[in-house]
Amino acid sequence: MTRILEWARPADGKALALDDQAHAVDVDGEQFDREERSALRRVAGLSTELEDVTEVENRQLRLERVVLIGVYASNAQEAEYSLRELAALAETAGAVVLDGVLQRRTNPDPATYLGRGKAEELREVVAATGADTVVADSELAPSQRRALEDVVKVKVIDRTAVILDIFSQHAQSREGKAQVELAQLEYLLPRLRGWGESMSRQAGGQVGGAGMGSRGPGETKIELDRRRIHTRMAKLRKQIAGFAPARAAKRANRDRNKVPSVAIAGYTNAGKSSLLNRMTHAGVLVENSLFATLDPTVRRAETPDGRLFTLSDTVGFVRQLPHQLVEAFRSTLEEVSESDVVLHVVDGSHADPSAQLSTVRDVIGEVGARELPELVAFNKADLIDDDQRLLLRGLAPNSVFVSARTGEGIPELMQTLADMLPMPNVEMDLLVPYDRGEIVSALHDEFVVDEEEHLAGGTRMHVRVTEPAEARFAEFAISKQP
Repeated sequence: MTRILEWARPADGKALALDDQAHAVDVDGEQFDREERSALRRVAGLSTELEDVTEVENRQLRLERVVLIGVYASNAQEAEYSLRELAALAETAGAVVLDGVLQRRTNPDPATYLGRGKAEELREVVAATGADTVVADSELAPSQRRALEDVVKVKVIDRTAVILDIFSQHAQSREGKAQVELAQLEYLLPRLRGWGESMSRQAGGQVGGAGMGSRGPGETKIELDRRRIHTRMAKLRKQIAGFAPARAAKRANRDRNKVPSVAIAGYTNAGKSSLLNRMTHAGVLVENSLFATLDPTVRRAETPDGRLFTLSDTVGFVRQLPHQLVEAFRSTLEEVSESDVVLHVVDGSHADPSAQLSTVRDVIGEVGARELPELVAFNKADLIDDDQRLLLRGLAPNSVFVSARTGEGIPELMQTLADMLPMPNVEMDLLVPYDRGEIVSALHDEFVVDEEEHLAGGTRMHVRVTEPAEARFAEFAISKQP
C-alpha cells in the first residue's frame, strides 16, 4: 500500500519530512517516462460510431460514398441523362458515386419518394455498396427526407442540397458568399430537425413573467434556431442590397458612354469562361467541373470594325436550378437583363443539347431577358462531326459553331456579334484641339471614325456616335466653332 509523506511544522517554522528515507521508496517506487506520461494514448473499443443517420452528419470530413436515386414517368433516356448529371454534381461536391437506381412511376411517393417496397430494396443496395449517403434527383419534401432516412438508415439529401454545397465551395467574393449563404438558409429553414435537447423548452414564455421560472413553457430550441435564421437572412438581404449601388454605378458609367454589352449565358461546364478567355484573353479560371466560376466577370472586347463592347460571364445554369439560387443571384443575373445581346453558349458535344437550350432559356425568362437578341454558339465544335452539326443546326438555325480550345469559328462569332450590336447612328463633324488627345483616343476606341485629317487648328474628324454620347462631344462640333 502506498504511504503518504507526513509533514510537520516545528516551532522554527521550517517544514521537515518525517521518516523521509522509508517513505520515499514506497511513494516513488514505480516511475513512468515523462514523455510517455504526457502523450495521448488511444483506448481501443470506445468508438460509438453508428450506422444511424443521426451520426452520419457528425462524422469526420471525408469523401462521401453515395447512391443516386430518381423517379421518372415516361422518358427513361431523359431520366438517365439527368441521373448522370447528378453524378457529375456529386463528384464536383466531393463524393464518390457507387450506384444509381431509377424507378418508373407517375408521381413520386408522397411518403418515401420511392414507395415503401422500393425504399426497402434501396436499403439493401446501400448496405451492399457500403454507401453512407443517398442523393435524390429532385427536391425532396422535409417529410419525404425523414421517412426515407428512417428506412435506409443513412443520410438522405436531394439535388438542391448538392448544388448549394457546390456553390458554397466555389463562391469567392463577398457578394457571392452572401448570396450562397442566403440560399442555403432559405433551403434549411423548413428542414430543421432536432433530437433530445433540440426539442426542450426555454424558460420565459409568459409575457411579463419574472417569477421563479418565468412561469411559461417558452420556446423550444428549434424555434430559437428558426428565429436566428430569420435574423441572419434579413442581415444577408440587407448586405446583398448594399452591393447593388456599386454595380449600378459601373453599369451607369457604361451606359453614359453607351458601350454595348454582351452577356454570356449557358449551361454549366459548357465552356463559357473558356470562350471568354479566347475572345478577350481575360484569364478567368477554367476548370472541367460544374459551377467552377460563380462571380461575374466583365471584360472589354472589340468588334472587327474597331468598336468597343463588354463581355459579361455569368453563373452557369443546370436542370432544376434551385429557386433559392435564382432569387439569391438575381442581382448577378441582372447583367443578362441589362445587356444588348445574349450570347447563349451550348455544349455541342453533350448528349442532350436541346435540354440545355430549354433550361437556360427558362432561367433567362425568369430574370426578364427573354426579349433580348440571342446568339446561340455551339461550343466544343472540335468534338462533333458533320451529322451532329446538322442536328444542332435544326435546334438553332442561326447559330454558330466555335471551339474555345482550337479557336475554330471565333472570327465568325465576333462578326456576328458586331452585326447584332447597336450601331452608332449620329454623324458628327468635329475639330479636336491637339491638346485634347484623350478625345481623339476615346472616339477611336468607342465609336466609328469615318474620316480623320490633321489641320493647323487641330484634328478634324467625321465620326458616328450614339445618341447619349452626342452631348459629350458637342463642344467640338465644327458648326459651333467660332
